[in-house]
Amino acid sequence: MFLFQWFLFGWHVWRGETGQRYRFKITLTRKGIPDGSGIYIFVRRRFGFFLEPLYIGKATDFRSRLNGHERWWEAWWKRGATERHVLIVRKAAERARIEEDLIRRHHPRMNDMLVPRHALDLPSNARLRAEWRFRQWLKNIFRFGGGNRMA
Repeated sequence: MFLFQWFLFGWHVWRGETGQRYRFKITLTRKGIPDGSGIYIFVRRRFGFFLEPLYIGKATDFRSRLNGHERWWEAWWKRGATERHVLIVRKAAERARIEEDLIRRHHPRMNDMLVPRHALDLPSNARLRAEWRFRQWLKNIFRFGGGNRMA
């Protein structure tokens, strides 16, 4: 029974586009929503193991934002959301950076503002943009360098 409760009410790690790991608390009810500010994800769970993020957002107050969220009805009724994942983040700049990092990695169906449109769509956050440019530079080095060695 403990493992079942931990699995449904425990923690889940989501990775951002930069590879950074973020540890979210899983909440199924309104009572499970913590006080504070941070990032939240509406999630659809399939077959018990496969988690699909439907919507990623940020809130300055979880209770006021998630209890009457305008997108929860659509996520729950139309798209089959089963739970909310929350991560407490105090600073507004960090919330914006983490939200953009997660959206750019997972491309949730219900987020349309920060989803990249093409490969050269740079992140709006300066720190994410620098990490993205570095990863692109590394990809180009290995792409061109590896091809010349084989020939």
